[in-house]
Amino acid sequence: MPQHDRTLGGEVMSNLYLVRHGQASFGSRDYDQLSPLGVTQSELLGRWLATCGLRPDQVMIGTMRRHRQTAKACMGAWLKDDASKLAPIEDDSFNEFDHKEVLLRTHPEFAEPGYLEQFLAEQVDSRRAFQKVFAKSVARWVEGKHDSEYTESWPGFRTRCLAGLVRAAEAVPDGNIWVFTSGGPISAITQHILDIPDSKVLDLNWSILNASVSQYGHRKGKARLKQFNSIAHLTLPDRADLLSYR
Repeated sequence: MPQHDRTLGGEVMSNLYLVRHGQASFGSRDYDQLSPLGVTQSELLGRWLATCGLRPDQVMIGTMRRHRQTAKACMGAWLKDDASKLAPIEDDSFNEFDHKEVLLRTHPEFAEPGYLEQFLAEQVDSRRAFQKVFAKSVARWVEGKHDSEYTESWPGFRTRCLAGLVRAAEAVPDGNIWVFTSGGPISAITQHILDIPDSKVLDLNWSILNASVSQYGHRKGKARLKQFNSIAHLTLPDRADLLSYR
């Protein structure tokens, strides 16, 4: 994890660190909460940041439960008793897209109570089977041919996420802002900065690990990618189990 750099070409800039939430509760009735592994991943990030001597000027979170829980576990291990002195600011621009709506537009059968649970129970590898179904659904959403069917289109989602990034950067123009969010916003923001086509953005999205950190520099309305999907804090001997994608 690099040290904070508050200048870009000799001019003041913001450093924004986007943290994907820890592992959520896939397969349970309520996905939007951390699993025990997700809590451990978040705490390990906090311990790493404390060791590195990094400090936040501002902390922001999406409004989802897994964002709040990740921030709480991380900041508790990172800032310890000082964590209560830096209350996170909630901003729903950093919320994930509505995965249920996206899934149901392609697979309306999953709206039937108990159907998804039964489908997963019948699979040899439930995670792989769900990923295949979900990837097809997200691809349909991103391709843009059915935008009118969704409450929030892919372009609309991307615009929302970018607005959140700019708002965060402008709130602390020369500060270090840590944002606890989801893979979708990180993908959308990175896509915009690197000018990645929509046809490739899902490859980016599926690569983002739980509790990973991506860093962006922001100055005068322009952002650049400084690091992506860092997991140094999770790379421990004989602990491959710490790495997860959902």
